[in-house]
Amino acid sequence: MKVSLFVTCLVDLFKTNVGKATVELLEHLGCEVDFPESQICCGQPSYNSGYVEETKDAMKHMIKTFEHSEYVVAPSGSCAFMFKEYPHIFKDDPIWEPKARELADKTYELTQFIVEVLGVEDVGAKMEGKATYHTSCHMTRLLGVKEAPIKLLRNVKGLEFTPLPGAHLCCGFGGTFSVKMGPISEQMVDEKVSNVESTGADYLISADCGCLMNIGGRMERQGKPIRVMHIAEVLNHRG
Repeated sequence: MKVSLFVTCLVDLFKTNVGKATVELLEHLGCEVDFPESQICCGQPSYNSGYVEETKDAMKHMIKTFEHSEYVVAPSGSCAFMFKEYPHIFKDDPIWEPKARELADKTYELTQFIVEVLGVEDVGAKMEGKATYHTSCHMTRLLGVKEAPIKLLRNVKGLEFTPLPGAHLCCGFGGTFSVKMGPISEQMVDEKVSNVESTGADYLISADCGCLMNIGGRMERQGKPIRVMHIAEVLNHRG
């Protein structure tokens, strides 16, 4: 099975180990992974800020970049969902709507792809410790991926999994929201950190780097010893 990695901006610029773990994990599961080097930002930050027309050139570029891919997989529910938005953005455009629909239909978030397409719930990962999981807003509420990451984490040998109180609550990142609404974002992430700490977990795991950067940054400033990990890093861990 051939898979094209949609690496996302945050992984490419700040969390390269997540990209490496994603590739290694997919190859471990028998996939042939390629990386289209012409990929850029999916356009989500500017689109969510209201610059719809100004963002379309970037979207068209991404559609062309993955035009010949069999599957497109991203280690981010938020960015994967953005591709799902493309058909709505190009609605009634006779040239770009069909192309956008084709891209949307073959795009998956990493855990969604593993469980729903590959049909795998145990990837053979091993990691000792106690962990909790933060459910990112875009991935659960918009993309609709809720069960896949939990199924995979529960099958990591040696990992004690505990639910996160208030897991449904936003961490306060929200892309540009954390910049425009700093004081509110700070209160939201403080509540999230408190809930994470209450679990006694050694690890906070999530599937979106934006959330991990926001929560992890706050915990670091507060001197919390909890380690943040992307789910790809956990699932690629062999003990």
